Amino acid sequence: MQKRAVWSIAGNDSGGGAGLVADQRAAEAFGAHLCPVVAAVTAQNSRAVTRVEPVSAELLDAQLAALADDLPPATIKTGLLG
Repeated sequence: MQKRAVWSIAGNDSGGGAGLVADQRAAEAFGAHLCPVVAAVTAQNSRAVTRVEPVSAELLDAQLAALADDLPPATIKTGLLG
């Protein structure tokens, strides 16, 4: 049986404690396949966020189109959208 695809549209946390990294751990715990869609890149650690850079609308659209063609979502989760 194929795992259900969960799209997470969120930020990438360089500290590894939040955003897409945390979503990956949660998806694995529930037996789902996470499809991470990067909406923003952050510079952060366990104490502070020092920078946030949203991705372009074109790049966000390209990621979603690539997934839609092959891995339609059972669920979509959003986080930091830039």
